Amino acid sequence: MSAIAKVFVISGPSGAGKGTIMELVCARLGRLVKSVAAATRTPRPGEQDGREYHFLSREAFQRSVAAGEFLESVQYNGEHYGTLRSEVEDKLAAGDDVVLEIELEGARAVRAAMPGAVALFIAPPTMAVLGERLRGRGTECDDEIACRLEIAATELAAAHEFDYVIVNDDAERAAAEVAAIIEDRRRGS
Repeated sequence: MSAIAKVFVISGPSGAGKGTIMELVCARLGRLVKSVAAATRTPRPGEQDGREYHFLSREAFQRSVAAGEFLESVQYNGEHYGTLRSEVEDKLAAGDDVVLEIELEGARAVRAAMPGAVALFIAPPTMAVLGERLRGRGTECDDEIACRLEIAATELAAAHEFDYVIVNDDAERAAAEVAAIIEDRRRGS
């Protein structure tokens, strides 16, 4: 008998390395797929609609919210983000474990809607390192970075709400830890 597919919620501050870690984890583990969230923000250079996000206008996003198409939706740093129910349900129905890479409020909403979801929090080693990572991306101005660091302090204070906290002091090591947790949970431990 095959195991029931699971939902893994990955959260943590912007710049903590969630995306990098999950790329490494997904490359290591089979039957693990990332749900593509919807967002109203402008795509960054190199991002493609349907790959990094489903980029929606604010009006289209609000229509989807009103139609109940989101498992969770939040406003973060002035933009709207959400997890489409169909993204998760289709992948689970295919027998794949699903990874949701979402922010704190979204993680809380998913855990309330799906109590069996496994929640992992990716933390930076220090706030100073987080600030360096955000500046190093070169995608936000100083005011946006300051706002993200302020939000990060609140998110870090909520890390205890998660099943696991992984400090990303080294992406390969952190990815190995996340992969081990996922494998353990797949076995029912």
